[in-house]
Amino acid sequence: MDTLEARARFHELREKDGPVSSLELDEIWAALATVRPEDILGEWKGGEFHTGHPLNGALAKAGWYGKTFTSVHDAKPLICRNAEGELYSDLKLGKGEASLWTVEFRGESTATMVYDGQPVLDHFKRVDDTALMGIMNVKGVPDEGPFFYFFLERAPEAPHGGPRAGEGS
Repeated sequence: MDTLEARARFHELREKDGPVSSLELDEIWAALATVRPEDILGEWKGGEFHTGHPLNGALAKAGWYGKTFTSVHDAKPLICRNAEGELYSDLKLGKGEASLWTVEFRGESTATMVYDGQPVLDHFKRVDDTALMGIMNVKGVPDEGPFFYFFLERAPEAPHGGPRAGEGS
Protein backbone atom coordinates (compact mmCIF):
# COMPACT_ATOMS: atom_id res chain seq x y z
CA MET A 1 0.00 0.00 0.00
CA ASP A 2 1.43 3.40 -0.94
CA THR A 3 0.85 6.66 0.92
CA LEU A 4 -2.01 7.85 -1.31
CA GLU A 5 -3.85 4.54 -0.92
CA ALA A 6 -3.25 4.63 2.84
CA ARG A 7 -4.66 8.15 3.13
CA ALA A 8 -7.75 7.28 1.10
CA ARG A 9 -8.40 4.10 3.07
CA PHE A 10 -7.81 5.91 6.40
CA HIS A 11 -10.51 8.45 5.54
CA GLU A 12 -12.92 5.67 4.49
CA LEU A 13 -12.37 3.75 7.72
CA ARG A 14 -12.63 6.88 9.85
CA GLU A 15 -16.22 7.29 8.64
CA LYS A 16 -17.13 3.61 9.08
CA ASP A 17 -19.72 2.83 11.77
CA GLY A 18 -18.92 -0.85 12.10
CA PRO A 19 -15.85 -2.82 13.07
CA VAL A 20 -12.46 -2.09 11.52
CA SER A 21 -9.66 -4.63 11.16
CA SER A 22 -6.52 -4.01 13.22
CA LEU A 23 -4.52 -5.70 10.45
CA GLU A 24 -5.78 -3.19 7.88
CA LEU A 25 -5.01 -0.31 10.25
CA ASP A 26 -1.48 -1.71 10.64
CA GLU A 27 -1.06 -1.66 6.84
CA ILE A 28 -2.21 1.96 6.73
CA TRP A 29 0.11 2.86 9.62
CA ALA A 30 3.10 1.30 7.84
CA ALA A 31 2.48 3.43 4.72
CA LEU A 32 2.12 6.78 6.52
CA ALA A 33 4.93 9.25 7.17
CA THR A 34 6.37 9.83 10.62
CA VAL A 35 5.92 13.23 12.22
CA ARG A 36 7.97 15.43 14.55
CA PRO A 37 6.54 16.60 17.90
CA GLU A 38 6.97 20.27 16.90
CA ASP A 39 4.82 19.71 13.81
CA ILE A 40 1.70 18.58 15.68
CA LEU A 41 1.33 21.41 18.21
CA GLY A 42 -2.20 22.74 18.54
CA GLU A 43 -5.70 21.53 19.33
CA TRP A 44 -6.99 18.25 17.94
CA LYS A 45 -10.44 16.65 17.89
CA GLY A 46 -10.30 12.90 18.35
CA GLY A 47 -12.10 9.74 17.40
CA GLU A 48 -11.46 6.01 17.57
CA PHE A 49 -11.46 3.03 15.26
CA HIS A 50 -13.74 0.24 16.49
CA THR A 51 -11.46 -2.79 16.44
CA GLY A 52 -12.95 -4.65 19.39
CA HIS A 53 -10.27 -3.32 21.76
CA PRO A 54 -11.38 -3.24 25.42
CA LEU A 55 -11.09 0.58 25.43
CA ASN A 56 -13.51 1.04 22.52
CA GLY A 57 -16.32 3.30 23.74
CA ALA A 58 -14.69 4.18 27.07
CA LEU A 59 -13.42 7.59 25.93
CA ALA A 60 -16.81 8.55 24.49
CA LYS A 61 -18.41 7.73 27.86
CA ALA A 62 -15.90 10.08 29.50
CA GLY A 63 -16.85 12.90 27.11
CA TRP A 64 -13.50 12.80 25.29
CA TYR A 65 -13.14 15.61 22.76
CA GLY A 66 -9.48 15.26 21.77
CA LYS A 67 -5.95 16.35 22.68
CA THR A 68 -4.12 19.66 23.00
CA PHE A 69 -0.39 20.00 22.43
CA THR A 70 0.51 23.48 23.70
CA SER A 71 4.25 22.75 23.53
CA VAL A 72 6.40 19.62 23.56
CA HIS A 73 6.45 19.82 27.37
CA ASP A 74 2.75 20.66 27.78
CA ALA A 75 0.42 18.05 26.28
CA LYS A 76 -3.12 17.44 27.44
CA PRO A 77 -4.10 13.89 26.43
CA LEU A 78 -7.71 13.89 27.59
CA ILE A 79 -9.59 17.04 26.67
CA CYS A 80 -13.20 16.22 27.61
CA ARG A 81 -16.58 17.97 27.66
CA ASN A 82 -18.38 18.46 30.96
CA ALA A 83 -22.17 18.37 31.39
CA GLU A 84 -22.38 22.04 30.35
CA GLY A 85 -20.47 21.33 27.13
CA GLU A 86 -17.29 23.11 28.27
CA LEU A 87 -13.90 21.63 27.44
CA TYR A 88 -11.41 20.77 30.19
CA SER A 89 -8.30 18.66 30.69
CA ASP A 90 -9.36 15.57 32.66
CA LEU A 91 -6.40 15.18 35.00
CA LYS A 92 -8.07 12.45 37.04
CA LEU A 93 -8.76 10.16 34.07
CA GLY A 94 -5.34 10.84 32.52
CA LYS A 95 -3.51 10.60 35.86
CA GLY A 96 -1.92 13.94 35.01
CA GLU A 97 -0.98 15.29 31.63
CA ALA A 98 1.84 14.45 29.21
CA SER A 99 4.70 15.61 27.00
CA LEU A 100 5.74 14.96 23.40
CA TRP A 101 8.87 13.00 22.52
CA THR A 102 10.35 11.33 19.48
CA VAL A 103 10.18 7.60 20.22
CA GLU A 104 10.96 4.56 18.12
CA PHE A 105 7.93 2.35 17.49
CA ARG A 106 7.89 -0.46 14.94
CA GLY A 107 11.35 0.54 13.73
CA GLU A 108 10.50 4.20 13.04
CA SER A 109 11.06 7.31 15.14
CA THR A 110 7.90 9.39 15.35
CA ALA A 111 6.12 11.89 17.60
CA THR A 112 4.86 10.16 20.73
CA MET A 113 2.88 11.48 23.67
CA VAL A 114 4.27 10.15 26.96
CA TYR A 115 1.76 10.27 29.81
CA ASP A 116 3.06 11.71 33.10
CA GLY A 117 1.22 9.43 35.53
CA GLN A 118 0.80 6.10 33.78
CA PRO A 119 2.78 3.80 31.45
CA VAL A 120 1.01 4.89 28.25
CA LEU A 121 2.51 6.06 24.96
CA ASP A 122 0.44 7.46 22.08
CA HIS A 123 2.41 7.19 18.81
CA PHE A 124 1.44 9.43 15.86
CA LYS A 125 1.87 9.39 12.11
CA ARG A 126 0.78 12.02 9.59
CA VAL A 127 -2.17 11.24 7.33
CA ASP A 128 -2.23 14.73 5.80
CA ASP A 129 -2.05 18.38 6.95
CA THR A 130 -5.22 18.06 9.04
CA ALA A 131 -5.20 14.46 10.31
CA LEU A 132 -3.03 12.15 12.40
CA MET A 133 -3.34 8.44 13.03
CA GLY A 134 -2.56 7.28 16.55
CA ILE A 135 -1.73 4.00 18.24
CA MET A 136 -1.92 3.77 22.03
CA ASN A 137 0.78 1.54 23.46
CA VAL A 138 0.55 0.47 27.10
CA LYS A 139 3.20 -1.19 29.24
CA GLY A 140 2.75 -4.94 29.20
CA VAL A 141 1.10 -5.15 25.77
CA PRO A 142 3.04 -7.48 23.42
CA ASP A 143 4.71 -6.03 20.31
CA GLU A 144 1.85 -7.31 18.15
CA GLY A 145 -0.87 -5.71 20.29
CA PRO A 146 -3.77 -5.51 20.85
CA PHE A 147 -3.41 -1.77 20.43
CA PHE A 148 -5.99 1.00 20.66
CA TYR A 149 -6.21 2.80 17.29
CA PHE A 150 -7.48 6.36 17.08
CA PHE A 151 -7.31 9.49 14.95
CA LEU A 152 -6.96 13.21 15.47
CA GLU A 153 -8.18 16.03 13.24
CA ARG A 154 -7.10 19.65 13.59
CA ALA A 155 -9.73 21.31 15.76
CA PRO A 156 -11.73 24.21 14.41
CA GLU A 157 -10.61 27.65 15.52
CA ALA A 158 -10.83 27.89 19.36
CA PRO A 159 -13.94 25.83 20.22
CA HIS A 160 -16.39 27.42 22.69
CA GLY A 161 -15.39 26.78 26.27
CA GLY A 162 -11.75 25.96 25.45
CA PRO A 163 -9.69 23.75 27.72
CA ARG A 164 -8.62 25.20 31.02
CA ALA A 165 -5.19 24.01 32.06
CA GLY A 166 -5.17 21.98 35.23
CA GLU A 167 -8.92 21.55 35.61
CA GLY A 168 -9.98 18.01 36.41
CA SER A 169 -13.29 16.31 36.98
